[in-house]
Amino acid sequence: MSSHTHDDTKIATARLGTDGPEVGVQGLGCMGMSFAYGPTDADEARATLERALELGVTLYDTADVYGWGENEKFIAPFVGAHRDEITLATKFALGLDPSDPAKRNIRNDRPYVRQCIEDSLRRLGVEEIDLYYMHRRDVEVPIEETVGAMAELVQEGKVKHLGLSEVTAGELRAAHAVHPIAALQSEWSLFSRDIEGNVVGAAADLGVAVVPYSPLGRGFLTGSFADAEKELTDDDFRRTMPRFTGGNAAENAALLEPVRQIARAHGATPGQIALAWVQQQSRLRDGLTVVPIPGTRRRSRVEENTAATRIELTPDELAELEPIAGQVAGDRYVDMSFSSAGRE
Repeated sequence: MSSHTHDDTKIATARLGTDGPEVGVQGLGCMGMSFAYGPTDADEARATLERALELGVTLYDTADVYGWGENEKFIAPFVGAHRDEITLATKFALGLDPSDPAKRNIRNDRPYVRQCIEDSLRRLGVEEIDLYYMHRRDVEVPIEETVGAMAELVQEGKVKHLGLSEVTAGELRAAHAVHPIAALQSEWSLFSRDIEGNVVGAAADLGVAVVPYSPLGRGFLTGSFADAEKELTDDDFRRTMPRFTGGNAAENAALLEPVRQIARAHGATPGQIALAWVQQQSRLRDGLTVVPIPGTRRRSRVEENTAATRIELTPDELAELEPIAGQVAGDRYVDMSFSSAGRE
């Protein structure tokens, strides 16, 4: 391991939105601690939450759908122990069918918003959520109506700041006109750059922070697996994703060579280069704040990930990484209609 990995320096901070919370420039995605990515070690996951905080990670991201509420319950003791030090983010709107993991039920109506916040507050053991996201967009419900319902939660003191996930530029502007949006959470990585078309520009214009999820391509960019069907357990969600299976997986694994070369030049890991690329988007675009939320369940990974915030890629290195996304085989999801790219 390089010296990058075990630097105990706290990461820098950034503000989410114009009046939102100040958080570490990298957050932590908690989903995999109890959901979607195969077997987990609960003690190590708990230690990872604590280690992240020591390193300056203060934005912790979960959702009601992760493990059907189990993920919120899992992080609740940590939240309780550090309530004033952290920014707690959770989400509503997405339902999954346990019998069919690829199936999505999406609801954005006001009664559902109100039901979901009460359930999340109870599971998390808090009186207020710092950042509450609409997880996916239900096109049958006007976004103004959903954000209006979310704004009521702010007035009632149940929520501090609002976020949206996987919305288009137009949806983001319409929502922001109803109530300030602090953060937009969408997939953004060396492999997934569709939001750069319109969404990133709109976020920068409005002063909305972008919170990239899966900045490590769900682990694919770290080289931790190359073929989901051959290497991952049956209960691993990534087996349903077109990019990580069959011929696509082999083609995409071959795209990682420049990432590995740049990693060697920095004495870093491929994952650190992928994260450094996402982190650096803040400096490459005027007025944009970017706070990625790589997910992990291991302390060693959180040390590695936070160290990536201190890696500076050169213009030549950025140019080498530029063509990768355009060559990726396969969509992000089987059904892209639930993503911003599927509607823009």
